[in-house]
Amino acid sequence: MKLPPGPKASSGLLRQFESDPLNFMDTMGDRYGDIFTIMAGSTPLVIVSNPQGIKQIFTSAKEITASGKLNQGGAPLVGNNGLLMLDGLRHKHRRQLLMPPLHGNRVQAYGQRICQVAEKVMNELAIAQPFYAYPTMQKITLEVILQALFGLYEGERYEQFRRLLSNLLSFARSRWLGLSLSYPFLRKDLGRWSPWGYWLHLQRQFDKLLYTEIEERRAQADPSRADVLSELLFACDETGQPMTNQDIRDIFPSLLFGGQDASATAITWALYWIHRLPAVRERLLEELDSLGENPDPMSISALPYLSAVCNEALRIYPTQVVTFPRLVESPIEVMGYELSPGTVTRGCIYLTHQREDLYPEPKQFKPERFLERQYSPYEFLPFGGGARRCPGEALALFEMKLVLATILCRYQLVLADEKRVEKPKARGVNYPPASGLKMILLEVSSHKGRSQQLVTSST
Repeated sequence: MKLPPGPKASSGLLRQFESDPLNFMDTMGDRYGDIFTIMAGSTPLVIVSNPQGIKQIFTSAKEITASGKLNQGGAPLVGNNGLLMLDGLRHKHRRQLLMPPLHGNRVQAYGQRICQVAEKVMNELAIAQPFYAYPTMQKITLEVILQALFGLYEGERYEQFRRLLSNLLSFARSRWLGLSLSYPFLRKDLGRWSPWGYWLHLQRQFDKLLYTEIEERRAQADPSRADVLSELLFACDETGQPMTNQDIRDIFPSLLFGGQDASATAITWALYWIHRLPAVRERLLEELDSLGENPDPMSISALPYLSAVCNEALRIYPTQVVTFPRLVESPIEVMGYELSPGTVTRGCIYLTHQREDLYPEPKQFKPERFLERQYSPYEFLPFGGGARRCPGEALALFEMKLVLATILCRYQLVLADEKRVEKPKARGVNYPPASGLKMILLEVSSHKGRSQQLVTSST
């Protein structure tokens, strides 16, 4: 076996990889190029950032499999039957179940709600007072996914889910839970005042609340509802049997984590660049103005420059640093190197997005690059790729565009410190601005009528 070059294995190297993956990847890419090997114990981990190499990894399904067993360490976080853990037919079938409620007309139906939620949360801010954009965007994205996943947007059950999920998702990103996931001997239920005990307490609350909702929905079936939960209630598994409550439950954690944090991170970075670069903001406002009176969400979503701004924000700090891990099952040659069975390989999305040959001046925010060139799914892949591509991609992009459009049209914001250069900081698997992005709401913009029309004309 001829593996790509790479650093000598050490515990310090792995700690750096876990604590600061972006700088680690920059260092490895500079030193070893677009394919290198990291030893994870006795297992070679081959990292690829070359688009042709990534394409080969994604398309060589017989030799390289997207095995769910590589993610078993995350089972305490997302459940044993979530998409991350499943393989083969089970994974393919359950992924297909999520396609209708997260794509097409179903996503379009969320347009009105997205705009309303964005306004509601922004209206809670005090004029001329600083606020942190990242937690503010988290509030918006949490409310959006409550409707998309559970069909909830008001009432007692909605409030119960909103409060619980806010606590659950926040604690899931905590250092204490991270230590428990890394070191199994710390997983001891010593009651709610211990980290693992508190996590189990939150999970039990979530299970109780979700199972109650499931039973009530089963008793009062409503085929007209368009959310993910309703879709699963009427679905059958890959054997033709109705989905069990446990099967349904385990699908949601990974969708919740991605639906809140990934979207909030992307929107926050877009707000940073838009308000750091006045020319970008002015061009976006001109494009929104070009829609005239009563623009509908689909027209906004199709705006080319707005789409380019979103893509550029996702390029610089993608929602995933690396792709889903894949396992070499049969000997295969990748970019001139021989990979033997047992080797694990991942595409490095971050390094691919930083390639000078694809994105000249890659550290610079230049949305126009997406107007001048169309990138392949192996060159631009912020939501992963292949069979493990994020199923919520369409909703995330739609939400990102509408939230940005609503904020730009309705509110005048500025960065609290225009000289501060924001750097990313790991929060779970996402990298929002380290400061949380401090901004100030100056006033309701002269564009406020546009946002109100956008909301009332949504369908």
